[in-house]
Amino acid sequence: MDKDFFKKIRILDGGMGQELLNRGLKPKGTLWSAHALINKDCHQMVIDTHLDFINAGAEVIVTTTFTARRNRLIQNDCEKYFEKINIKAVELAQKARDISKKEVLIAGGLPNQKQTYSADLGEDLDLIKKNFYAQAKLLKNGIDFFYLDVMSSGLECEFALKAIEPYNLPVLVGIHLRDNGQLPSGEKIEAIFKKYKNKNWIGIIMACISPGAYELVINDLKKIDIPYGFKLNAFKKIPEGYTVASKDEWGNAGNPTTVLGKNTDLNEYRFFEYVKKFKENGATILGGCCEIRPAHIKEISKLK
Repeated sequence: MDKDFFKKIRILDGGMGQELLNRGLKPKGTLWSAHALINKDCHQMVIDTHLDFINAGAEVIVTTTFTARRNRLIQNDCEKYFEKINIKAVELAQKARDISKKEVLIAGGLPNQKQTYSADLGEDLDLIKKNFYAQAKLLKNGIDFFYLDVMSSGLECEFALKAIEPYNLPVLVGIHLRDNGQLPSGEKIEAIFKKYKNKNWIGIIMACISPGAYELVINDLKKIDIPYGFKLNAFKKIPEGYTVASKDEWGNAGNPTTVLGKNTDLNEYRFFEYVKKFKENGATILGGCCEIRPAHIKEISKLK
């Protein structure tokens, strides 16, 4: 792919996991979108959801692999599906792209390998490294670039970047920020960029964050010499120190909104206004995350 791809305004997709739930996916525990990969009867739903984001204007779709990481599958007694569903996620994204007959790029979503929104990687760092390598190996074929999905510390970025290094593919780095504008580790974006940037970086985005968190770092991002942007979520609030502690925490619905709530004020119009403002302040990578639906993406596609 063109290493300068994100120097122009580009539209990303929205939140696949929450969109699948909104369409009737009934997962168990904390499997979330991974259940749609395990259950072959849901594969068409995944394809259709990718297609709806594409038809709404998304130029990049992310593989549905956020909860296909080994740690989350073990938590739900589904580790045996690890290889199969990561490969399947790439195949389903390819099918959606091919059906659309549009120039769409596929980002291989390589998520954090421990707890989401947490810098705590536990004591077994070798296991974290091993899990990054294992998932990256399954995603590498058929994608245009890797997307590091919701990294919460510099160390997490380091492990993920090392895992994808053998494949020499471009990488879009997705950093999570708390509402104080810092990573859960307490690090700042500029420090991450200076310490870990390599020749394969094609951009950096603030991943699964609130509009308020992004507003805090607008001026910091202007100091970074690389395309940047965001995938904004519409959760109501991510509590300080939040982790998914058990497979029962989300209740029978298997939905993180049970704990995180939903920001119902962030409708398509408000989303457009935030994105327009951020674009005017230098962002070129524009997209959504959890609870951002195709209708939201359709609105911001007007900014092209």
